[in-house]
Amino acid sequence: MDRHDVITAPAGGPIFKEVKRKMLAALAAGEWKPGEAIPAEPRLAERFGIAIGTLRKAIDELVAENVLLRQQGRGTFVATHTRDRMLFLFFNIIRHDGVKEYPQVELVSFRKGRADDETAERLQLAARAPVFGYRNALRLGGKPVIVDDISVSAELFAGLTAERLRERANTIYHLYQHGFGLSVVRTAETVRAVGAPEDVAHLLEVPEGSPLLMIRRVAFTLDDRPVEFRRSYVNTAGHEYQREPGY
Repeated sequence: MDRHDVITAPAGGPIFKEVKRKMLAALAAGEWKPGEAIPAEPRLAERFGIAIGTLRKAIDELVAENVLLRQQGRGTFVATHTRDRMLFLFFNIIRHDGVKEYPQVELVSFRKGRADDETAERLQLAARAPVFGYRNALRLGGKPVIVDDISVSAELFAGLTAERLRERANTIYHLYQHGFGLSVVRTAETVRAVGAPEDVAHLLEVPEGSPLLMIRRVAFTLDDRPVEFRRSYVNTAGHEYQREPGY
């Protein structure tokens, strides 16, 4: 047992929170890979020098946050981003009647450039750091509804290409996780109303200046590192924004 893993009671907080922090650090370091089972509870309890009940509280929180996944009779596994299980945790646009639809995604453009001031600030990059920027147009029910402008660090995502984005068989966050070892676990978003810019209006098939919802999102990994900044333009004529609590 590594003595650095033994938990001592943190000042002003319960022990299981420190256990959770240690487990997140192990996940971020790649000790347990997406889709793999974590060690059995008795082994982890011994590693951290704690009671199994305390360990289970930490695991319960990680399961509730979709970082881990319990499978009855098999064990506890590192969650992997899949279309069916994870998409609607991070895709917050639904029809006015509450129906959730899988988007049809088209890659409109891809380029390597320099971060603008807002992107550098949101991604905690140096001024004018190299970034990849790409634009997706999303259809729901066959109609154009969303345009996403997405920026990521060219250093973190070395090897990202238009082909990899276009040919991915799963969600973007699945590609981040399995292609680059970056697991998105939470996002922070702000929302405001804007008029449709000309290029966005063309893709959404609405007049320039039409009212749209603009969502600014930063996506964070297990170690709370910001890895993606996106600006989403949403036509709310038939759809609305609904965010799941905690994500």
